Amino acid sequence: MSNQPVAYRHRQVGVVTLVVLVGAAIVADVAALAVHAPSAALASVAVTSLLLLIVALVFSSLTVEIDDRELRAYFGPGITAKRVALADVARAEVMPSSFWSGWGVRVTTRGMLYNVSGKGAVELTLKNGQRFRIGTDDDEGLRNAIARAAELEPAVSIR
Repeated sequence: MSNQPVAYRHRQVGVVTLVVLVGAAIVADVAALAVHAPSAALASVAVTSLLLLIVALVFSSLTVEIDDRELRAYFGPGITAKRVALADVARAEVMPSSFWSGWGVRVTTRGMLYNVSGKGAVELTLKNGQRFRIGTDDDEGLRNAIARAAELEPAVSIR
């Protein structure tokens, strides 16, 4: 993490991600115990459940921070997904993010998407032409924070 003062910080929790992954782990464990699965199968289910819980921990939230130098987006306990120097940002726009774009880190037709849930995103276009999106439930707030920090033109929303 940067030592610079943070001008913007927002953490979004992916409730659906948590419910689905933790629920799947619980259902798998209960089902294996209910059918009196052999110990090898129980061990396999336990390992799978543990992996589901780790994925839930890592991808259950997305935090975005902006200081006077860079934007950082990271999942869960601090696994960095994206860092970009504000000096490299040419444009930031609010864009819809469809359910089909998915959650987590995804390749989309408009560049990489970093997302935990919801329908909102901010698309950043860098001066080198590269684009990527950060999913958020605070799309206008994030876009405005990027615009202020990177000294961009007034907000443009595409809905």
